[in-house]
Amino acid sequence: MEFEKKLETELKLRGFSENTINSYIFYNKKFLEFCKKEPLEVKEDDIKNFIAHKISEGASPRTVVLIQSALRFFYDEILKKGIVNLKPPKISKSLPVVLTREEVKNLINSVKNKKHKLIIEFLYSSGLRLSELINLKVSDLELEEKIGWVRKGKGSKDRIFILSSKLVEELKEYLKNKKDSDFVFSGRNGKMSERNVQKIIRIAAKKAGIKKKVSPHTLRHSFATHLLESGENIRKIQELLGHSNLSTTQIYTHVSIEELKKVKSPLDEL
Repeated sequence: MEFEKKLETELKLRGFSENTINSYIFYNKKFLEFCKKEPLEVKEDDIKNFIAHKISEGASPRTVVLIQSALRFFYDEILKKGIVNLKPPKISKSLPVVLTREEVKNLINSVKNKKHKLIIEFLYSSGLRLSELINLKVSDLELEEKIGWVRKGKGSKDRIFILSSKLVEELKEYLKNKKDSDFVFSGRNGKMSERNVQKIIRIAAKKAGIKKKVSPHTLRHSFATHLLESGENIRKIQELLGHSNLSTTQIYTHVSIEELKKVKSPLDEL
């Protein structure tokens, strides 16, 4: 489809991530299937009807914001129609799920497969996003320095990440015999799929008896929270997570239950 090629080209030229490109194309296609019109025929009411339809289907506020951004990019920025004028819904600021140190330990120990165990340790050690992990190449690692590089992460930025001494030794052993792919964690078609990594963590959490909903992002949240609890500077954590705004990182100051438990009630001081 011509519109799809045009949209994809513009997104790539502006340096959007692979995930954003796929999402924007997906929702623009779904919109045209819904309104059964050519892009140049689309009116503001068509946009409103589609978004109302998605809300009635149970789309979350976060999804609605994504849909609006996808449509606004194509119809307002590319086609200059100025028809996506809806006020975005408020996204509730729910606190992220965080594992305790003991839960992380149990999660790692519940896995027998060496590669799967390494994936969980890597996510917790580095604080990487799932997409960053599966796109990571062996050449992005500097094991002697105990660091690695995210190339063109979110916002098309390169950034450094840290690795634990323990993990570095395990990685050296793992990579010694690895010749099947340039990716650190490879799958059938080169890199591992996101779904596969999610499944590995879900099964590990079940085996470890963890009742919380555990995902790759839970390990990223836990990485940040545990660094904060250890007294690490929040600006350093911001850099390691690749957050462009400090306000995004500051959510972890509200999460640290261990730190809150250290606060003495004023009643105890009477």
